[in-house]
Amino acid sequence: MGCFRHHGFLVVAASAAAAVSSPATGQCRLCAQPSTEAPADSADGDVELRVETGLDFDRLIFTGAGFGAAMVRPDGSNEAEGVVAAVGPRATVGTVLVHGQPGRALRVELPHRIELYSVSGGRITLDQVITDLPAMPRLDAAGNLRFRFGGRLIVTGDTDGQSRGDLPTTVEYL
Repeated sequence: MGCFRHHGFLVVAASAAAAVSSPATGQCRLCAQPSTEAPADSADGDVELRVETGLDFDRLIFTGAGFGAAMVRPDGSNEAEGVVAAVGPRATVGTVLVHGQPGRALRVELPHRIELYSVSGGRITLDQVITDLPAMPRLDAAGNLRFRFGGRLIVTGDTDGQSRGDLPTTVEYL
């Protein structure tokens, strides 16, 4: 049975009390030139996974200190609650391409909650991770499956700056 465990989903939550963002000082693991071609077939028949875009909340606009949340759904819609007044207009959903043996059914597991960390040591939570995967995911005739994911970012206090984290994912044939 082919199995692939991936720890490289990049989730970015850039939050700011004003509409100004600061440059990230950490190295981006997804900054390589994006490619639209399908991953090459592996000799051992394993499933392959490629992150096409990371989940990015762009900027969050706060009305004050306290509890708030921002949601970005797989369809690209978003909403804000609590002290989060708005989600920036460039927020993007995460997109993943899975490649393997054509027609094979898959099991895809993502955690429902992860912690994100800023360069300064701050921590925020991403929960309610959701995808647009069908109930029974299956690779198409070309051996591809593309899905999108989103989630809810929870902020408390005076959270500020850019936060990053990995979304560990397991994909395997059924």
